[in-house]
Amino acid sequence: MYLRDELIKKIPKMMYKKENIRNIGIVAHIHHGKTTLSDNLLAAAGMISSELAGKQLVLNFDEQEQARQLTINNADVSIVHPYEGQEYLINLIDTPGHVDFGGDVTRAMRAVDGAVVLVCAVEGVMAQTETVLRQALREKVKPVLFISKVDRAINELKLTPEMLQQRFTKIIYDVNALIEKMAPEEFKSKWKVSVMDGSVAFGSAYHNWALSVPYMKKTGVTFKDIIELCSEGRHKELAGKAKINDVVFDMVVRHLPNPIEAQKYRIPHIWKGDLESPVGKAMLEVNPDGPVSFMITDITIDPNAGEIATGRLFSGRLIKGMELHIGGTKFKDKVQHVSLFMGPERLVVDEVVAGNIAAVTGLSHAVVGVTASNLPDITPFEEIVHVSEPVVTVAIEPKKMSDLPKLIEVMRKVAKEDASLKVEINQETGEHLLSGMGELHLEITTYRIINDHRVEINISKPIVVYRESVQGKGGPFEGKSPNKHNRFYLEVCPLEEGVVKGIENGEIPTGERIKDIKALAKKLQDAGMDKEEAKKVVWIEGKNIFVDATWGIQYLNETMELCIQAFKEAMDRGPLAAEKVTGVKVRLVDAKLHEDSIHRGPAQVIPAVRSAIYGAMCQAGRILLEPIQKVTVNVPQEIMSNATRELQRRRGEIMDMTQVGDYTTIVAKVPVAEMFGFASDIRSATAGKVLWGTESMGFQPVPREMMMNVVAEIRTRKGLKPEPYDEAYYAGM
Repeated sequence: MYLRDELIKKIPKMMYKKENIRNIGIVAHIHHGKTTLSDNLLAAAGMISSELAGKQLVLNFDEQEQARQLTINNADVSIVHPYEGQEYLINLIDTPGHVDFGGDVTRAMRAVDGAVVLVCAVEGVMAQTETVLRQALREKVKPVLFISKVDRAINELKLTPEMLQQRFTKIIYDVNALIEKMAPEEFKSKWKVSVMDGSVAFGSAYHNWALSVPYMKKTGVTFKDIIELCSEGRHKELAGKAKINDVVFDMVVRHLPNPIEAQKYRIPHIWKGDLESPVGKAMLEVNPDGPVSFMITDITIDPNAGEIATGRLFSGRLIKGMELHIGGTKFKDKVQHVSLFMGPERLVVDEVVAGNIAAVTGLSHAVVGVTASNLPDITPFEEIVHVSEPVVTVAIEPKKMSDLPKLIEVMRKVAKEDASLKVEINQETGEHLLSGMGELHLEITTYRIINDHRVEINISKPIVVYRESVQGKGGPFEGKSPNKHNRFYLEVCPLEEGVVKGIENGEIPTGERIKDIKALAKKLQDAGMDKEEAKKVVWIEGKNIFVDATWGIQYLNETMELCIQAFKEAMDRGPLAAEKVTGVKVRLVDAKLHEDSIHRGPAQVIPAVRSAIYGAMCQAGRILLEPIQKVTVNVPQEIMSNATRELQRRRGEIMDMTQVGDYTTIVAKVPVAEMFGFASDIRSATAGKVLWGTESMGFQPVPREMMMNVVAEIRTRKGLKPEPYDEAYYAGM
């Protein structure tokens, strides 16, 4: 174990030994013990007292994190670990487990090469375990497994050695089944975890002990010793014999890749530039002397230092005073300080070299997800694809109108800090819409606006974000321009399921100009779209596609940009409830255009195409989709009926029930609209004897008998008349 001062001297020297660096994240379901484990690993580094490890939760340094006893933000720390005569620098990110903060996990996975997946021995693999593992594997991040809270399984569930072994086998089997299902093809078998090779460890993060097969062989500590000492409550003695930091960090060093290995297969996956270019080669080689390629994965606001951009440096070196181009903008920012995160503190260094996770001040124009480089035209990294999207919205306005300019600035800052938030600002009405992943996400954000940024605000009740789609085929529907000189004929139908999945996974690009139509057509065809139709796609907006299915229409090329603009507007505000449209394919099948360009300007073309899309959607049968969550509830068997009753009261559909010992795990599908106040209600219904978690399951149709009532509510809230227009209205436009 190193003393803190020794560690601070060692870390700047260690970052140059690329083969001895491990960039890792700790991921798990909520309350499975990530931050408690991180505490013990910090104690091993001499950063906190070993007496307080597991209790201090030093990486939960945010006031709200401490009050709520859960991780809200990613926390970074660098640790030096000795292993077999060498020293290793471990850059560790402790991530949130709550579904509302899943965006932080996704962004952290871009910065790391390996992940320690925690699973509670009592609860097993839960909803969010699957989500975080999916996020890691999607970014080609290699997992290892730590089964935590073994002390609870022994002392509370009273599991015998045989039962405990069965429990571990089930957890390992479940994790490997997920890896088999979700890992990239080339790693499906290589990345499975195993007790025998030491890629699985188990223990108690709270009581500072752990064990793995290699550690058993090395130290002579047996499984029998663990059960005996744990049953007798002799945890300190156990922690002395089976040190958690040695077990976990040995596993990390042995099984998780260094940047040299990882960047060879990760760079082609997350960066689509020319791998033979100087920057491409520099990233594949982790070359500190190549061009700077710094991917920003997190932005935090320090009251003293300002904005701190944290991210992975894939090539080059970051030095104080250098100027970096911010990808996607025309701006150049000067680096003021370069540092490494040490939990709540930062260790300022002269430079950070390729292969490390760095924190930089001075990049005031940067946002999460952009690439900063000393090259002006570097190809940016692939967009970070989040598993879920914002589904709950609140309207915010300042209590004093004099605070309006300040609130606008604060909202922009808040959106910059948290890329999972969506902010819409209406400077004319003073209403600002804040959309987040869930009730808790918005609660935390509004708390920060009021307390950290000192703006008094009024907050509306949470509003659920819906989506619109169609259930069949509609059209061709004629849209006439206001001057009656131009006519457009459009069809709509549901988009192929495979194409929707491809867009969700980030395999099919969206919201950008199509650069290579042949490559895109191949992807669309593989996803199930007709070959000829795939070649004629002109724009993809969200999960909707616009196809030009016409042949040889004069002047259409000159008008196509306006048709695309109309398509975007129609997809942004659907004809049913003015909500965003999803899963729709729009085909332009014919057009009659005036020969004089002055008669086919934006004021003529855009309304005509938009009304034709709306009319065709009416003919196809409009449907409203509501966001759904998978809710996993763990309760003692005797109060199981109270929990199921609470779920069914909220239109919940029970999908699965399993029993382990005296506990029952209920898995249900519940609409987000029914989940407000669930936390307090489920605690009341079960006298507080409950553990629960949620995971986004996308959208599903609102029950037909409810749909028109919900539509009327949404339209009234938006200042529209309650009944949506029908196809006759759009035909008459």
